Amino acid sequence: MSDPRPSSRPTTPGAPRGETRALVVSMVGSGILGLAGVAWGAAVGSQLVLFDGVVTLAGIALVAVSMVAARVAASRPTADYPYGRHAATPLAVAVQGAALLGALTYGASEAVTVIVSGGSDAAGAAVAGYGVVAAAASVTVALLLARYAPSSALARAELVSWRSGALLSGVVVLSGLAAELLMRKDLDRVAAYLDPSLVLLASLLMLPMALGLVREGGRELLEAAAPREIADAVAAAAERVRARHGLPDPLVRTTKLGRRLYVDVGFVVPDTDWDVADEDAVRRDLGEELDGLGYDVVAGVTLTRDGRLLG
Repeated sequence: MSDPRPSSRPTTPGAPRGETRALVVSMVGSGILGLAGVAWGAAVGSQLVLFDGVVTLAGIALVAVSMVAARVAASRPTADYPYGRHAATPLAVAVQGAALLGALTYGASEAVTVIVSGGSDAAGAAVAGYGVVAAAASVTVALLLARYAPSSALARAELVSWRSGALLSGVVVLSGLAAELLMRKDLDRVAAYLDPSLVLLASLLMLPMALGLVREGGRELLEAAAPREIADAVAAAAERVRARHGLPDPLVRTTKLGRRLYVDVGFVVPDTDWDVADEDAVRRDLGEELDGLGYDVVAGVTLTRDGRLLG
């Protein structure tokens, strides 16, 4: 098999402006909402609100990690890193997921402790009020990040975090309304278990999102096949090139590492005249086809008469 990486050595000018803007928006939003959540939770004595605030504040450190990763991934190749450091992006995504898993584990364990100790005082309307404010803020930030998510794995990771926050805020609203209803019916003892129980529920609901980030980052670091939509687009491009040059069906391999997309296309040609100039023409044609994908593409093309050489 021909390794596509030596076929070109692109340089990357810097972190995409949209990606940097998305991370700044996420960091500012995390700071404001996180501080509000911690203060509100401490004031009304709600573990659920406090949990929401702590998780959101922890996001500041994660955004900082993402900003460093964006800068590192966008740095130019060096003698030590001749293909760049694009692995910083999936590494940061995996760290985001692992940190979210840690926060969920902490919240769930604290909730179990409160339940075992007899519950906590219910705050009712005050909790619901925070939930409404936090949900509105989370949805607003998520909508802003959605503009950048299609072209940035880091922005997508932040989007997942804010969607998780919106989900948790919805649980906070339900907790406050349910607690208020129970207290009006003199069911204070039942209401005391509502807050920690919903922390457990929220942790379970957010678990797939955290695992998804870990899986996405881990797959890229292990050089798994590119996501289906990207692989399909590359296969379609290879098919158009094949048809124009009268080549047989190709063997196509694709993997993604951050914004870098590695593509290896191999053709087993018949025993006729195919030379280096023909291979160069096919490679140039494929490169033009892949330019519109929005990634930093490194493409390799192999024309061979021995299919065993394609692996």
